[in-house]
Amino acid sequence: MRVIFMGTPEFSVPVLEALVEAGHEIAAVYCQPPRPAGRGKKDRPTPVHARAVELGLQVRHPVSLKTSEAQDEFAALGADIAVVVAYGLILPQVILDAPTKGCLNIHASLLPRWRGAAPIHRAIMAGDAETGICIMQMEAGLDTGPVLLREGTAIGEEETTAQLHDRLSEMGASLIVTALRHLDGLSPDVQPADGVTYASKIDKAEARIDWSRPAVEVDRQIRGLSPFPGAWSELGGQRVKVLASKLAEGQGNPGQVLAENLTVACGSGAVELLRLQRAGKGAQDRDIFLRGFPVTPGDCF
Repeated sequence: MRVIFMGTPEFSVPVLEALVEAGHEIAAVYCQPPRPAGRGKKDRPTPVHARAVELGLQVRHPVSLKTSEAQDEFAALGADIAVVVAYGLILPQVILDAPTKGCLNIHASLLPRWRGAAPIHRAIMAGDAETGICIMQMEAGLDTGPVLLREGTAIGEEETTAQLHDRLSEMGASLIVTALRHLDGLSPDVQPADGVTYASKIDKAEARIDWSRPAVEVDRQIRGLSPFPGAWSELGGQRVKVLASKLAEGQGNPGQVLAENLTVACGSGAVELLRLQRAGKGAQDRDIFLRGFPVTPGDCF
């Protein structure tokens, strides 16, 4: 098919690569504009932009798709279909209607659960046992369109958002290729009204760890916010991000270090901290972290 691809972050890159490998003609790649990044604050292309250039594809990054000029340019591509994954702009109805077969979205949840911006984070933070990928026909509402294909996967007990992100990205790449191959034979499944939840954007204010909460909730917070923005606490006067953890045995005052392996007491139960990061430093596995920042039982976060 002649495809317009619309995506921006690293999550979208394997999807673009899979479409190219499957032999589809990429009419154009749409992504967010380059933005200042790094110490020099120079404009840096997004991961999709950079990969599209490497693949020799035409890249467009309009600030908005609401202008008649942008809409005319989009329609002039004469696409059979648009594939959208974590693009970052709302698509007006005229854009949704332009490709002959409409627009398909790859969404990282089992809809109608976790519509919205942060479905991977929210699934882990809520303690969901399962998540997955849905290939959805796009319409004007927020992730409300009928689902063409879905595939579920269990969430590991120690899995972080970063790890689940990578697995779901590969699943989405495979599933969209299948969907396009069998598109004319797929039956849209209207999303039920029951079970709708919304994955609101992650607020940095959610990242501070409250050790008085049950260990199971603290563990989910740590894993769900890893790597970004990173759940954090203060230890020895320094802010420390905790990027990986698992449930552990132990009781004590909330925030108290119970053992040399960085088992920390919560309101009930305890968590073992596996990967940490001090301000201005890189992320480190626990044993390496402790060499440069000794912590002893009895210390408190």
